[in-house]
Amino acid sequence: MENFTTNISRPKYDFIDSAIFHKLESYNPNHSQAPKIPDQDPYTLNGQKLRLNFIRSQLNLDLDFLSGEKVFTNNESLKGNIENYIEMSQIPTGIIGPLVINGSVAQGPFYVPLATTEGALLASYNRGAKACRESGPITVITLQEGVQRTPTFKFKTVIELGKFVSWVLDHTETFSILTRQSSNYAILNDIGINIEGNILILKFEFATGDASGQNMVTICSDRICQYIIENCPIKPVFWTIEGNFSGDKKISPLNTRVRGKKVTAEIVVKNEVVKSVLKTTPALLHEQWKICVSGAKKAGVVGGGMHPSNALAALFIACGQDVACTGEASVAVTRMEITENNDIYFAITMSNMIVGTVGGGTSFPTQKECLQLLDCYGAGKSGKFAEIAIALCLTGELSIFAAMSSGQFTAAHEKWGR
Repeated sequence: MENFTTNISRPKYDFIDSAIFHKLESYNPNHSQAPKIPDQDPYTLNGQKLRLNFIRSQLNLDLDFLSGEKVFTNNESLKGNIENYIEMSQIPTGIIGPLVINGSVAQGPFYVPLATTEGALLASYNRGAKACRESGPITVITLQEGVQRTPTFKFKTVIELGKFVSWVLDHTETFSILTRQSSNYAILNDIGINIEGNILILKFEFATGDASGQNMVTICSDRICQYIIENCPIKPVFWTIEGNFSGDKKISPLNTRVRGKKVTAEIVVKNEVVKSVLKTTPALLHEQWKICVSGAKKAGVVGGGMHPSNALAALFIACGQDVACTGEASVAVTRMEITENNDIYFAITMSNMIVGTVGGGTSFPTQKECLQLLDCYGAGKSGKFAEIAIALCLTGELSIFAAMSSGQFTAAHEKWGR
């Protein structure tokens, strides 16, 4: 086969390119002055028109399908996304912002579409975005990327298994070539070995470009496995393309390194903003965070975030993502400190941000329009979308801690909820 440079031997760790430092440090603070979404008349036709006109004037987007002026008729485009189609489900979609980000990829003010039927959700995220905006941009950095598939093989004995593994590890260059032959975008970055008696799990990890990549890594992994079965002198008695070890669409302690994109975000919320916007104090906010982190540990929660799945589900539905991936994507670790100036330092890290801006449901009319709202539709935009997603999660975590610490939580749901 042709010569090919593999990434398999590359060390896997969190990494920040030095070029990112200059980009982050040269951020334009004027972005924080972007106009906010009109929030008057939250339920009326007049309010709806105000917000649509705002988007049209500020972002130069028509949103013909979201506004209902056009309807979906391209049934041929459904192939690969759904079977036995009958019609589109309609979920209310709102918008918050601006969410101001200074990221390694995403920079500037963003107006974020969210599709949900949960009252108080958009109000909460909008308040969190305001608190961050009035304190400065949310800094966001992408640290790692990788999507896994875990083919599993059973042998008569562990000795046969060991011989099989030795052969596999001698052919990693071939697996990289097979990957590139199977996909224009996938790159094989790592092969993990997990042995349990006569059971072997191979953990193939790929970079998947701007696709979320589940189908891509399945196809590439299957191509590699077919080659292994055909050519390895040691044959398993059984094998399957997935041994349920990859953490696909579920919470798993094994996915604390990366699945999709690992992203971290931080903000220092000013003391006066904590009081004026979040209606609490730094001391109360910090105490609430400590109690919730402790409670999550006692309950055995993986991560410890309060409700990042709220943000991700609403964003994923609006923007054509695989909503089931909130299972792993919502795992979050938060950290809060009171600074020497009595401000609040708040950070969130999410290791499994599995998103795409091409393929899947991203090209359906309203989903495409929502991605275009964020300038995240198409190739070269998945990293940007991931950074917007974690910044959104940060605002929601901050807002819910504030609501609980000040006693507003119940009242907010009585006002805005069902």
